[in-house]
Amino acid sequence: MAAKKAKKLVNGESMIISKSRTKAAVKKCNVSAEFYGALDQAVRSMISKAEARADANGRKTVRPQDL
Repeated sequence: MAAKKAKKLVNGESMIISKSRTKAAVKKCNVSAEFYGALDQAVRSMISKAEARADANGRKTVRPQDL
């Protein structure tokens, strides 16, 4: 059995989000192909901001309040 290949973004990084779980979470609408990339970028931005906040507070651990 072949190993699964990770989906790549334009910049060569693999996606953080799961397309199948995202599609399952959307109950009443269809999900466009472009939505996944936009959602992935939004999640990456949130993580980056949370990391910066934790660092500014002198912590090495990202916590829920950093979101």
